[in-house]
Amino acid sequence: MTEQTSDPRTIVIFGAGGTTGKHAIRAARNAGFRVRAVDHTLPDTTSDDNLITHIQGDVLKDDLSDHVKGGDVVLSCLGVGNDPATLLDPPPLYTDGTSAICDAMEAQGVKRLIVMSASFVEEKNRGPLWFKIPAMTGLHLVFEQMGQMEAILRKRSGSIDWTAVRPGWLMEGEETRDYTVQADVIPEDMIRSRHADVAHFMVSLAQSGDWVHATPAIARDEPASASAPDKVLNEMLG
Repeated sequence: MTEQTSDPRTIVIFGAGGTTGKHAIRAARNAGFRVRAVDHTLPDTTSDDNLITHIQGDVLKDDLSDHVKGGDVVLSCLGVGNDPATLLDPPPLYTDGTSAICDAMEAQGVKRLIVMSASFVEEKNRGPLWFKIPAMTGLHLVFEQMGQMEAILRKRSGSIDWTAVRPGWLMEGEETRDYTVQADVIPEDMIRSRHADVAHFMVSLAQSGDWVHATPAIARDEPASASAPDKVLNEMLG
């Protein structure tokens, strides 16, 4: 059941229309937050929850100050598609988009920011060889941009209380809360992280204030079938 308060805190979610973003909306409402969901396109359908507001916004083009104004916490669930054309030339969502979010936060005096990065930014030697070769080859420009994003955040540490959450290879599935969190890199025997669990963890950070100026890695010990070559390679190929 969603917790209700007389004056709920406001969480602003960028990339709210993506898979992790949609789970983050649900997790935030379950935690009692008022949600301001920002995405480049508005959803076709919305819930009747009057504590969720959908806003159209482009982090690469718009002034985002009004979007974060009055917010208590900002979540960035921004992500790029995995089609070959995008991976060969990914848009600067993580770098320019995150910088625009930080600029808006600084202008409005909002300090807490939680973004989604990847464990593979720190350590690419995770998972079996059949996984590492296509994943690191296809996504190296995305991981490089995520690393640049983290560098941007470190330079903002005086004004932004940031956390960069580092999941493994993302997958669908219900929220479990049965995940492992450790500093910087996921465990050697894990490569999968559920979108729903990552969203739950990000919202928990909005409540606790843990892992400020840090890069916690999150993964889950999933059944072997979740990491089977045919399943993961099909996901990589879209």
